[in-house]
Amino acid sequence: MIPEPANLRFLRRLVTVLTATMILGLLTIVVLFVIKFMGPVTTRLTLPAEIALPDGQTAQAITQGTSWIGVVTVDAEGIERIHILNLDGTPRQVVNITP
Repeated sequence: MIPEPANLRFLRRLVTVLTATMILGLLTIVVLFVIKFMGPVTTRLTLPAEIALPDGQTAQAITQGTSWIGVVTVDAEGIERIHILNLDGTPRQVVNITP
Protein backbone atom coordinates (compact mmCIF):
# COMPACT_ATOMS: atom_id res chain seq x y z
CA MET A 1 0.00 0.00 0.00
CA ILE A 2 1.30 3.42 -0.98
CA PRO A 3 1.49 5.91 1.89
CA GLU A 4 -0.77 8.96 1.61
CA PRO A 5 1.15 12.14 0.72
CA ALA A 6 1.21 14.81 3.45
CA ASN A 7 -0.42 17.43 1.23
CA LEU A 8 -3.33 15.12 0.40
CA ARG A 9 -3.81 14.23 4.08
CA PHE A 10 -3.84 17.95 4.99
CA LEU A 11 -6.34 18.70 2.21
CA ARG A 12 -8.62 15.85 3.30
CA ARG A 13 -8.62 17.06 6.93
CA LEU A 14 -9.17 20.65 5.83
CA VAL A 15 -12.22 19.70 3.76
CA THR A 16 -13.60 17.66 6.67
CA VAL A 17 -13.15 20.55 9.14
CA LEU A 18 -14.69 23.06 6.72
CA THR A 19 -17.67 20.78 6.08
CA ALA A 20 -18.27 20.35 9.82
CA THR A 21 -17.99 24.13 10.32
CA MET A 22 -20.53 24.80 7.57
CA ILE A 23 -22.95 22.26 9.02
CA LEU A 24 -22.66 23.78 12.51
CA GLY A 25 -23.12 27.28 11.08
CA LEU A 26 -26.23 26.26 9.16
CA LEU A 27 -27.70 24.56 12.24
CA THR A 28 -26.98 27.70 14.30
CA ILE A 29 -28.80 29.89 11.77
CA VAL A 30 -31.81 27.55 11.72
CA VAL A 31 -31.95 27.48 15.53
CA LEU A 32 -31.74 31.29 15.71
CA PHE A 33 -34.57 31.65 13.19
CA VAL A 34 -36.74 29.22 15.15
CA ILE A 35 -36.04 31.04 18.42
CA LYS A 36 -36.74 34.44 16.85
CA PHE A 37 -39.98 33.54 15.08
CA MET A 38 -41.43 31.26 17.75
CA GLY A 39 -41.35 34.01 20.39
CA PRO A 40 -44.32 36.18 21.27
CA VAL A 41 -45.37 38.88 18.85
CA THR A 42 -44.59 42.16 20.59
CA THR A 43 -46.07 44.62 18.11
CA ARG A 44 -49.67 44.51 17.05
CA LEU A 45 -51.37 46.92 14.69
CA THR A 46 -54.48 48.04 16.54
CA LEU A 47 -56.73 50.08 14.32
CA PRO A 48 -59.96 51.85 15.15
CA ALA A 49 -63.13 50.23 13.86
CA GLU A 50 -63.42 52.87 11.14
CA ILE A 51 -61.10 55.51 9.66
CA ALA A 52 -62.85 58.32 7.79
CA LEU A 53 -60.84 59.75 4.91
CA PRO A 54 -61.79 62.89 2.98
CA ASP A 55 -63.97 62.39 -0.09
CA GLY A 56 -62.02 61.29 -3.16
CA GLN A 57 -59.06 59.98 -1.13
CA THR A 58 -57.95 56.38 -1.57
CA ALA A 59 -55.72 54.73 1.03
CA GLN A 60 -52.42 53.42 -0.36
CA ALA A 61 -50.53 52.43 2.81
CA ILE A 62 -50.92 52.49 6.57
CA THR A 63 -48.51 52.47 9.50
CA GLN A 64 -48.73 52.91 13.23
CA GLY A 65 -46.55 54.66 15.79
CA THR A 66 -46.89 54.51 19.55
CA SER A 67 -49.56 57.23 19.66
CA TRP A 68 -50.58 57.79 16.04
CA ILE A 69 -51.65 56.12 12.79
CA GLY A 70 -50.36 57.25 9.40
CA VAL A 71 -52.41 56.72 6.25
CA VAL A 72 -50.94 57.51 2.84
CA THR A 73 -53.67 58.56 0.42
CA VAL A 74 -53.93 59.58 -3.22
CA ASP A 75 -56.76 61.53 -4.83
CA ALA A 76 -58.15 61.59 -8.37
CA GLU A 77 -55.54 64.16 -9.47
CA GLY A 78 -52.72 61.94 -8.24
CA ILE A 79 -51.82 64.15 -5.27
CA GLU A 80 -50.46 62.10 -2.39
CA ARG A 81 -50.88 63.02 1.25
CA ILE A 82 -50.04 61.49 4.61
CA HIS A 83 -52.87 61.74 7.12
CA ILE A 84 -51.67 61.49 10.71
CA LEU A 85 -54.48 60.31 12.99
CA ASN A 86 -54.80 59.72 16.70
CA LEU A 87 -55.27 56.11 17.78
CA ASP A 88 -59.02 56.66 17.98
CA GLY A 89 -59.14 57.74 14.31
CA THR A 90 -59.50 61.50 14.82
CA PRO A 91 -57.35 63.64 12.49
CA ARG A 92 -54.16 65.16 13.88
CA GLN A 93 -52.18 66.43 10.87
CA VAL A 94 -52.06 66.26 7.06
CA VAL A 95 -48.75 66.32 5.19
CA ASN A 96 -48.64 66.89 1.42
CA ILE A 97 -46.09 64.79 -0.44
CA THR A 98 -44.32 66.69 -3.17
CA PRO A 99 -42.40 64.93 -5.93
